[in-house]
Amino acid sequence: MKLAVFDIGGTSLKMGVVTDKGEIVVSEKADNAGTREAILNDILSWLQKNPGCEGIAVSVPGYIDPRSGFVSMGGTVRAFDNFHLGKWLEEKTSLPTTVENDAHCALLAERWLGKAQKMSDFLMITIGTGLGGAAFCNGALVRGKKDRAGEFGCLLVARPAGGSVSRYTMGDNCTMTALRESYALHTGRDVEEISGKDVFAAWDDKEPIATRLVTTFYQDLCAGIYNLANTFDPESIFLGGGITERENFLQEVKFHLAWFGKTIPVDTATFGNESGMLGAAYHFLQSR
Repeated sequence: MKLAVFDIGGTSLKMGVVTDKGEIVVSEKADNAGTREAILNDILSWLQKNPGCEGIAVSVPGYIDPRSGFVSMGGTVRAFDNFHLGKWLEEKTSLPTTVENDAHCALLAERWLGKAQKMSDFLMITIGTGLGGAAFCNGALVRGKKDRAGEFGCLLVARPAGGSVSRYTMGDNCTMTALRESYALHTGRDVEEISGKDVFAAWDDKEPIATRLVTTFYQDLCAGIYNLANTFDPESIFLGGGITERENFLQEVKFHLAWFGKTIPVDTATFGNESGMLGAAYHFLQSR
């Protein structure tokens, strides 16, 4: 069985064909044009070029009803707010379609084919344009009453000075977006000219501003990891997202975690940027 799989992210759209054995037969990536119409047109165009699939599986950020494919809030892709994505794709293609939260997909990929195949309790944190999370406890994905469990980006990493909690959560401080924006602000540069790799390259060169900002990034991330470890008591906490491809990323995380005085099992996700597609395919197979 072959599935057309789409991973809609804040900056890119990943498209592929995945078999029911987890083999990625075709993989392609395009820039996220931002508008809902543009993204949907890219999906339909890609399907026309890759016929023969028996279903569609989608990974997308935000609040998702995994049964109907309705996106009530699109996270870093707000163009999909209050949109029946699953229903729309089924009507346009006549193919059965499933839609699942992107962090849930990353976790499911780890459970299906990765390092967590034999684990009954583990967590996933995805670090990218935004910060997502998912929990697998007692052998099952934790969804919550409104299918919104695992929103680790809402965890506070500092005490609010008053008023809104904005600027004090993991989602506000532990993402590549936040790091790029802070670096741009402190260096007087245009944020569009700065990538996450640029900031970490400056950190490697021991540039004072980058040193302070990246250190704070790691401290805030590890504060969240510490809280999650004590809340869930997991066998492992997996970290996903493009930043995890950095050669020393895991060692740097473990270094900052050591300051908390407790051994916390952390690891990087097995499949990197392919986790979303694989997890979406697994969700389809489970659902159908």
